[in-house]
Amino acid sequence: MEKKQETKEKKKKETKIKKKESNKKRNKNDNIPFFKTSDTLGLVVITCVVSLFMGYFFGTKIIAKQVDQEQAEALQKIASTFQDIKDNYYEEVDNETLVDGAISGMMAALGDPYATYLTDDNSNTFDIELQGSYEGIGIEVYNNEENEIEILTVFTDSPAEKAGIKAGDLIIKLNDEDVRKKSTKKLVDKIAKLKDQEFTLTVLRDGEEKELTVKREYIEISSVSSEMIERNNQKIGYLSVSIFSQKTTSQFKKQLEELEKKGMDSLIIDVRGNSGGHLTTVTDMLSLFLDDSHVIYQIQTKEKTEKFKSTGKTTKDYPIVILTDSSSASASELLTIALKEEYGAISIGRTTYGKGTVQELKTVEGGEYKFTTKKWLSPKGNWINEKGITPDIEVTLDESYYSNPSKETDAQLQKALEYLSEKTK
Repeated sequence: MEKKQETKEKKKKETKIKKKESNKKRNKNDNIPFFKTSDTLGLVVITCVVSLFMGYFFGTKIIAKQVDQEQAEALQKIASTFQDIKDNYYEEVDNETLVDGAISGMMAALGDPYATYLTDDNSNTFDIELQGSYEGIGIEVYNNEENEIEILTVFTDSPAEKAGIKAGDLIIKLNDEDVRKKSTKKLVDKIAKLKDQEFTLTVLRDGEEKELTVKREYIEISSVSSEMIERNNQKIGYLSVSIFSQKTTSQFKKQLEELEKKGMDSLIIDVRGNSGGHLTTVTDMLSLFLDDSHVIYQIQTKEKTEKFKSTGKTTKDYPIVILTDSSSASASELLTIALKEEYGAISIGRTTYGKGTVQELKTVEGGEYKFTTKKWLSPKGNWINEKGITPDIEVTLDESYYSNPSKETDAQLQKALEYLSEKTK
């Protein structure tokens, strides 16, 4: 029985890791949320609608005023093709389908790995982890290989956890409605409509059906954890940041101050597995360590390069180590390289992902599209895109960690503790 449970936990962990790594590779962003292939209960839906696109296609007066001759000819070519299809295609085709296809084609033509167009039909709404708070029950779900709705994550202190829902459970009923083989999006939409009502989820766990009563609540997601670790009579603070959400700065600041009050001699910031998040969040976090004489990043567009400075009042003076791996991306990389170049911190672990671009999200009627609009550079003007940040001390996690994850088997953490306990003697 014990071995069966270990096998189940290991399979669940592998599934979660593979799924998150797949999502990260597709969706690293700097100042906007990234999209995931799983749907999440309690997501925030953005409903801003803009109708300019059709105007560009068919408003000849707008075209004449706002675009040059070459652009006008290109838009006329699209409009002519559109009309030809509408008039002569052997079957009926609606306007929205053709417009969606045109936008999708433009995004694909850019050759930008982060450019995409999502319609109302195929859109996965913003990831609630980046929002940092939401109204829901606190679970993340996905359709597994058998197309069953499986619970991937149960958030700590959430209504789902209090109701006894567990990761690995299969959702088979919502109240009296059978939801087997349904898409996760349909389940999300159904639960969203229940608002303040209590409802029953029937889950399948180890072959046994369980009816669990749950109610949507307002939830703040924890993205920061901390502890004090003593080594060689040195107090070493440890802060782990899982994502740079809208709530991360306040959580990080509070826990950093608590560690400092306890007499922290040095600090480890762990951004392993952190795919990024909001640019404003990492800017505010860097300002906790650096005064306003320090540049913390640069933004480069077609026209210019602009430097952005810290808004902090003082510069800390204790040693800092940042733990990184190949999934540390975007805002994680900005934090790492800014502290390395401007503070003198060192990084330990593996080379980071290498995402030095910024995407912007635009909304059109019936969908949203995003593409890369800027580069971000380090304080000293380095661009880490597709290269990543090479650690000062490279350490690889071995099989002992993956088979039994713990502080003791975490070679990267142990190296950081060893380095800081010697440096601060």
